[in-house]
Amino acid sequence: MFTTIKEWLAFGGADVLQGHGHGAHGHSHGEGGGHGHTHGVVDPSIATSERGIWAIKWSFVILAITAILQLIVVFISGSVALLADTIHNVGDATTAIPLWIAFVLVRRPATARFNYGLGRVEDLAGMLIVLIILFSAVVAGYEAVHRLIHPQPITQLGWVTAAGIIGFLGNEIVAIFRIKIGRAMNSAALIADGYHARTDGLTSLAVVLGAIGVYLGFPLADPIIGLLITIAIFGIVWQSARAVITRSLDGVELGIADEVRHAAAHVPGVAKITDVKARWLGHKLHADVTIAVEDGKTLAEANGIALALREELHTHLAPLGSATIQFDTAGASAVAANHGDQGHHHAPDPFTVNSSLATGLLEIVDTPDGERMRLSIASHDRDLQAVVNIQRPGGVIETLPLLPSPIDHHAMQSAEAPAEPHEFDAELVLKAGDKVEVLPFRMDEPEEHHH
Repeated sequence: MFTTIKEWLAFGGADVLQGHGHGAHGHSHGEGGGHGHTHGVVDPSIATSERGIWAIKWSFVILAITAILQLIVVFISGSVALLADTIHNVGDATTAIPLWIAFVLVRRPATARFNYGLGRVEDLAGMLIVLIILFSAVVAGYEAVHRLIHPQPITQLGWVTAAGIIGFLGNEIVAIFRIKIGRAMNSAALIADGYHARTDGLTSLAVVLGAIGVYLGFPLADPIIGLLITIAIFGIVWQSARAVITRSLDGVELGIADEVRHAAAHVPGVAKITDVKARWLGHKLHADVTIAVEDGKTLAEANGIALALREELHTHLAPLGSATIQFDTAGASAVAANHGDQGHHHAPDPFTVNSSLATGLLEIVDTPDGERMRLSIASHDRDLQAVVNIQRPGGVIETLPLLPSPIDHHAMQSAEAPAEPHEFDAELVLKAGDKVEVLPFRMDEPEEHHH
């Protein structure tokens, strides 16, 4: 029961959920060499910005109400300890603004300029939060030192005590769901802000101690508590800055590379992992993996191994957004390029989808099974269906239904390759429930790469 209560209160647990730990599953190797394991994964659909926005909105409401109630007591009591706590709560409430903006921007689809989307905005929001906390620490420290040098009497000690308790309860409520949702989303900024709110609650209780000290005849207890709160705020600045800056510099948890190698051990045909790189973009992890395959494998077999590894990585690492897998080229010789009449084939520029039913990017991509039409989805309505109708010469319509990708929760892909040439007028038909939208578009091959 104690463990359950700790988990509900968001105490303990890893700040970043990898979705699959060595202790989260059991292995059994039979005579056939197979294995079975149970993965403690987080549903990938939880890693959406909507939950983050929900958490931020309610954080702002609760902390704003808490700060207003405390501010009223500050004016009638003159408590500098409560003033420091109120300033900090105001700063904590305002951190909701940059985080909310970040979560909104992260939902925007990738563009020709921002090929990976705007996931980095979340890191910038985290840095801004650290600066807000630092500013509140400076203001609170100044007021506390000023009151130590120039003591002033405080009144309404009962109200000061009540305001301190209100501050604790408001901050603890916010801390619980910020940390829980931040862990579920793998959002460093939201987790850091949750711990900030929790420490804020403890500093609010310090206000109660200051009021008790004044009641017992020690008037300097109030500014001393205010100064201690300031020191606690500076500690939060250090802790939060370290976490946010590490991610903004592409730092990752040390166990991620080990988890990638562990996933590769489950894929037959992978001789070894020669290189692993990973980084966070917002609350999504992106990995670049170089593998060596067993000798004698055909190109089709090697592509199948890469596909199996990508699926295994998504199983082991729940927050994984994309995995780029390439083959080790040590000892290989480059093939001379053929610049004949046909030239190189290059896919047309993608079509940016922006409708009420879905947003994302429609493009022709290379897959292990050949070229496919793929819709990478940033947001969409429930039960979305999509079809591409391509206008061919002679009034022929080439129809390519887009089906949910088995390896990417946020993609829909055709089962067949679009016919050549890849230069055509077409329409994307989106349907969700009773709503239907038809989006016309055109794809043109680069001028120097016509067939």
